[in-house]
Amino acid sequence: MTKRNGARYSALAISNTDDLIFGHAPRPIRIGNGLEIGGGTVYPEINFTLPPMEISAETMPDVQSQYAGMIEAVCARAVELQVPGLVVEFELLPPMTLEPDWGADITAILRVTLDKYAKADGLKCALRVTPSDIRAYARPPKLHDGEMWDRMMRSFALCAVAGADMLSIESTGGKEVCDEALLYGDLRMAVLAIGVLACRDMASLWDGIIMAAGKHAVIAASDGAGGFGNTAMMLAHQRYIPKVWAAAVRVMTVARSLVAYERGASGPGKDAAYEGPYLKAITGCPISVAGAEAAVAFPIPFGNIARATADLISNESVQNVKLLGGMAPAVSVEQLAYAARMLNCASARGRPAALNMRDCLVESDARLDPQAFVLRPDVVIDIAGQIVAEPTSYRRVRRAAQAALAALRAAHAGGKLMIPETELGWLDRLSRQADQLPEEEHEFVAGVARGVDSSRVRLAEYGVFA
Repeated sequence: MTKRNGARYSALAISNTDDLIFGHAPRPIRIGNGLEIGGGTVYPEINFTLPPMEISAETMPDVQSQYAGMIEAVCARAVELQVPGLVVEFELLPPMTLEPDWGADITAILRVTLDKYAKADGLKCALRVTPSDIRAYARPPKLHDGEMWDRMMRSFALCAVAGADMLSIESTGGKEVCDEALLYGDLRMAVLAIGVLACRDMASLWDGIIMAAGKHAVIAASDGAGGFGNTAMMLAHQRYIPKVWAAAVRVMTVARSLVAYERGASGPGKDAAYEGPYLKAITGCPISVAGAEAAVAFPIPFGNIARATADLISNESVQNVKLLGGMAPAVSVEQLAYAARMLNCASARGRPAALNMRDCLVESDARLDPQAFVLRPDVVIDIAGQIVAEPTSYRRVRRAAQAALAALRAAHAGGKLMIPETELGWLDRLSRQADQLPEEEHEFVAGVARGVDSSRVRLAEYGVFA
């Protein structure tokens, strides 16, 4: 494993499949109040959001009241369940990033309540704050200067001052090319979007985030590829694209999200960034994963295997609505607490029991869906090693596509993976596209850049000139 902070990873931090397991990461994250993520204990990470309502200056008192009620109910339920620790993620809705003071004010509300429960009940807790990537509000997106950039970076700074322990984002640079590529099964354009545009954007974006985090002494955590991998997952769920394509895209996002770590991020990984197991294997940093409890946010085809390597278990996000068991955020934190408790119980029984639990989680999902299969620890270790052996982001995404498709084909041929007959032709089609990708990025870009619609994409913003 190479050094972070500008250096590229060239080897795996976790090369033994048995070491890629829930609760344990070679580079644990320590919060000042004693919470250690990746140090042997799995914690719940609760993510909540507003019910459908307008967000404006006039409604801001009601918005703040909603968040105050959610954090109070969550902390009370967590203490009642005697959780060993709790992480709260506040994902800013776009208006809260467009008006940075709004997001910072809510961050401060969450911080006050977390500190209250820490003092009164000994609740070890941490607050992750995730501003929205609002750059797409300018069309075509303007990436690293201008009003949207300034507002977003101010949001990071103000939330850090207001009480965030960790800063994250789900950035969307390159998504304006990727969305259409997904629908058309165009692997070459997806490689351009993820392996060239997104990776270049990530480098500049994360230099800014690292600077903001360092200035305010908070943790620069991670960037999730939900805008790419989860978009593909939802399109596959709706049967607009094949599952083998969504699985390949998931693996292709690894190199993109890895850029944040190579610029200095330290984790924990984002909850719905299901490329997380690969990042954990490469960097050794802990990850958050949204398992079956994420069903409150979207259908998930790998709700058990997702937990197999998690250091934090998340629900992705839940609205503040009334359920029979109470308000939904409190219900969600209870579900997460019990899921984490089970994993921690397995760990307490010793390594054989923990590995048995992990393997049960893996085997229950891996054979049924290509998107689950690519999360198997042995598959992760194998493909992650191939990815970091490549010298550039483009080459890494190219290798990820080739390796993922080859693994799916071999698994199906060996009876380890069910792939519908209707998707086998897609597997061949995508593999042909992957095998035809040139080795050198400049040759690849020259061949595809002229096909990009300049009215939708400013290639020059990414340093690409057709």
